[in-house]
Amino acid sequence: MDLSITINGIKFPNPFLLGSGPPGTNARVIAKSYDAGWGGAVAKTVSLESSKVVNVVPRYGKLRSRKTDEVIGFENIELISDRPIEVWLEEFRQIKKDYPNHVLVASIMEEYRKERWQELTRVVQDTGVDAFELNFSCPHGMTERKMGSEMGEHPDLTEEVTRWVTEVAKIPVWAKMTPNITNIREPSLAAVRGGANGISAINTILSVIGVNLETLRPMPTVEGRTVPGGYSAQAVKPIALRMVSQLGLGLPKEVSISGIGGIESSHDAIEFMLLGASTVQICTGVMLQGVKMVDELKEGLAKFMNDKGFNAVQEIVGKSLPYFSTHMDLVKLMKEAKRHKAGEAARDNEWAQKDITEKTAELTSN
Repeated sequence: MDLSITINGIKFPNPFLLGSGPPGTNARVIAKSYDAGWGGAVAKTVSLESSKVVNVVPRYGKLRSRKTDEVIGFENIELISDRPIEVWLEEFRQIKKDYPNHVLVASIMEEYRKERWQELTRVVQDTGVDAFELNFSCPHGMTERKMGSEMGEHPDLTEEVTRWVTEVAKIPVWAKMTPNITNIREPSLAAVRGGANGISAINTILSVIGVNLETLRPMPTVEGRTVPGGYSAQAVKPIALRMVSQLGLGLPKEVSISGIGGIESSHDAIEFMLLGASTVQICTGVMLQGVKMVDELKEGLAKFMNDKGFNAVQEIVGKSLPYFSTHMDLVKLMKEAKRHKAGEAARDNEWAQKDITEKTAELTSN
């Protein structure tokens, strides 16, 4: 089955992209993802001065299921690429030479200076990359330099910086949004006003993964200290789905959405697409499963399309958005369906008549 989809004039062999981070940290790992069958890759974020980027060890922390030891949450305090921009420019050129038909998205981030953003845009664009992703969303470390989410949390800055880039960009521009904000639509619409062709959402959620009860140190611990970091993996998926659906309902139709957050299987990816994402990005999932997870992603999507009678990937995008409504409308629909008693049974005073776990199960749909 044909899994290709054309977004912002770019044809993706399939909608599955490596998300910006360790899986796209250099040309070799990006090449491995192309060979494995990924539809595209968003390289690790680059800036003009890598010397200012110093990563720490350890920089990851895992939240595990109490019953199975499965990783359900993942925190990182990793920064953007610490490799010189000159090395990246050469690797971008080499990747596009070796894989001319594969999609390469460059993630870029700079300080709040127009000349730096535009210089970075020009030099990266000249390598032949297919699109830009503007990192307005890194939640830790770079905020001390007024970068990342320090921009994305302020719609006026998001709009201004996006416009700086689109003034010189000749290729599509996506803006990557932070979830660490009250209403994700506001900075997203600001990016669109600045000329963005697409929105990527969400980046990681600011978090503290836990505290070691022996040492009393919060984790991950670096020489006895830590900082809040970015939370990812399957635990963030419901939050990411909510935000993607808000964008699907609130952005202009011509603006594409690249869905991110807790995607670990084709089932997860299809949920994002049904709520408005044309492509999906996976970073933590690849770190935990490896690049070969794309096999299940493609097989699962093809089976879903065949089972449901979809002929093209684009037909899936946003298919579930019409089913969102308001609580008042839900009450009206329930009454019209003559299910008054179901509503009565949900009243708060009914909780005293049964065990709390039984009542919870009675009111749960899945």
